[in-house]
Amino acid sequence: MQERLKSLKKIAEERIASAQTMEEVENLRVEFLGKKGDLTKILKEMGKLSSEERPIIGKLGNEVRELITNSVNEKKEAIKVSIMDKKLQLEKIDITMPGKPYKVGKKHIISKMIDEVTEIFMGMGFSIAEGPEIETVRNNFDALNAPKDHPSRDMSDTFYITEDILLRTQTSPVQIRTMEEAVKNNDLPLKIIVPGRCFRSDSPDATHSPMFHQVEVLVVGKDITFTEFKGTMETFVQKLFGPETKTKFRPHNFPFTEPSAEIDVSCFKCGGDGCPVCKGEGWIEILGAGMVHPNVLRNCGIDPDVYSGFAAGMGVERLGMLKYGIDDIRLMFENDVRFLDQF
Repeated sequence: MQERLKSLKKIAEERIASAQTMEEVENLRVEFLGKKGDLTKILKEMGKLSSEERPIIGKLGNEVRELITNSVNEKKEAIKVSIMDKKLQLEKIDITMPGKPYKVGKKHIISKMIDEVTEIFMGMGFSIAEGPEIETVRNNFDALNAPKDHPSRDMSDTFYITEDILLRTQTSPVQIRTMEEAVKNNDLPLKIIVPGRCFRSDSPDATHSPMFHQVEVLVVGKDITFTEFKGTMETFVQKLFGPETKTKFRPHNFPFTEPSAEIDVSCFKCGGDGCPVCKGEGWIEILGAGMVHPNVLRNCGIDPDVYSGFAAGMGVERLGMLKYGIDDIRLMFENDVRFLDQF
C-alpha cells in the first residue's frame, strides 16, 4: 500500500504540473482527492492492515493528501497569474505613441447669432425674458391686436393643439406675459429682449422652416418716442453688420404696432452698389418693428395715454443667412459638420 501511495503521489505531481487550465486542475483534484478519488479508494483498504501498519499508512496518506492539495492550489494560483499577465499584455498602452486628436466642438450658427444679438442689446441695458413655446390663442393673437380674420390665424399657417392652445408663431406672446406681470408687480418701465423658438405650418424650402428662431425686442415706458426706437435699431444694426451700415425705415402694417415699419440695411457685401446678396437693390430687409399699438398696451392693463413703447421682431436664421451669405435655411438644421465648421 505504501508503494501505491508513493506511485499516486508521483503521478499526481506530474499531471498537476502539466495541467494548463483551471478546469483541468479542478478535474485532477476531484480525480485524486474526491469521495470516489484514487486516494480515497486506497485509504478505504486500511481496514485490512495490522495495527502496526495503520499509523504508518495513515501518516503517509495524509502527507499525500496535503501534497496534492498544495500542488492543486499552487497550480491554480500560477494559472491565475498567467491569465492576468496575458490580459495586461493585451491591454498594454504604448505611452510613446501619439494620442488621438481631440476635436473640440463649437457653437451652432443659430446659437452664435442669438448670442451676438443678445450681447448687443444687453450692452444697451436690455434684460432677457422667456416664455413657453406652447401658448394660448389669446396671448399669441388676441392680446396682440390680431383680427379674427388675420391670415396667420388659419389652420394652414399655425400649429393648433386645441382651439385655444397652439405652438407660438412668434416670440411676441412673451411681450404680453411680461407686460401683464409688470403691471401686476408695478414694475414698469420695461426693456427686454426675448430669444426663442417659434413654429409655423410652412413647408421646408430654401427660405422657410416649420421651426425657426426669433429675437423679440420690447421697450415700454413714459415718453418713449419713435426717435428712441430709431436710434436703438440703428445702433443694433451697426453693431451687428458694421459701423458703416445704414438703415432705411419703410412704412408697413403690423396689427401689434402703430406706426409700423420694416427695416432695411445697406448691403454689407457691396456697400449699397448692388450685388447678388441684395439682388441688385443695395438694401436688405432684416426685420419688422414699430411703436407698440395702444390696443396691445390696453390689453395688458397699461394706459396708452401715460405709457408708450416700441417693439421689433427678427428671425435669427435670416440674420445668419444675410451675415454669412447662406443661401438655404435648411443647411442650418441638417447638422452637416462640414457646413457648421465654417462658422
